Amino acid sequence: MIERYLIHYFLAVMDHGNFSRAAQQCGVSQPTLSVGIAKLENIVGHVLFNRTNRRVELTSFGSTFAVHARRIEAEFAKALQAMSVDHKSKLVRIGIVSTLPSAWIEAATRDACRVEGEKIELVEGRMRELLPRLKRGRIDVIIGVLGNDVRGREVLFEESYTLALPDTHPLAHRKMLEPEEVADADMIVRGNCEALPDVSRFFTQRGVRPFFAARTTNEDRAVAYVRSGLGITVMPRCFAQPGMAMPALSGFDQRRKIGLLLDTANAGRMDRSQSLRRFSATIRSAATALQS
Repeated sequence: MIERYLIHYFLAVMDHGNFSRAAQQCGVSQPTLSVGIAKLENIVGHVLFNRTNRRVELTSFGSTFAVHARRIEAEFAKALQAMSVDHKSKLVRIGIVSTLPSAWIEAATRDACRVEGEKIELVEGRMRELLPRLKRGRIDVIIGVLGNDVRGREVLFEESYTLALPDTHPLAHRKMLEPEEVADADMIVRGNCEALPDVSRFFTQRGVRPFFAARTTNEDRAVAYVRSGLGITVMPRCFAQPGMAMPALSGFDQRRKIGLLLDTANAGRMDRSQSLRRFSATIRSAATALQS
């Protein structure tokens, strides 16, 4: 039986007409390649190359073998490509922006994993980390924050940013607060917040420079800090939950759209993906239930 690596060696020598360059292409030493060619010649029972000081050339038997070697290698490549496409068609790689509630992602993942015949891979990160992955084809779709131009993108929900206070806070019963009313409150900095520069600018322009009791890039940790009474913060409304009040912040009108950004090369395949449909539908349902 002729092993594939021997076909590689043969084609490399034929293409380069030189053993040293062929060995370099194959990533082996020249003696290793020479042994491989000798093994191949022994298997087929003929000398395949005429070796001279200047160049290595095919013998008549080598020319005949070359036709079949090219065909064999082409079929190998086609077979591997077919298997790769088949595997890829079953794998849905979803990038998830890190500023979504864990409970929503848990429910969406549970629903998506129930789809038979598809496998999902989840990649978490900030939008500036996920977008390059999408462009390079490392993920198929992003569920994240959409820009103002949402053409060709699917919006799942839109929401405002609010203050997040422990429900024991003296102002927790209010529906809207002025920034001056929380000027003396300790703050929790959410490092991954997409609106962080706007939030900082908003308070600074109003002369509010609070003490920062904690800085975190973990949204669950930020919620825990708020509920414990360590400090307050500004969060998207999707993080509303027992133990926390979320009054509006007067004058801060920032909103965000959460939706799907697709790799155009995989748009058709993603449209047919049942796991992605379930994943996104669960998040949309959670947002609708919160807003109702």
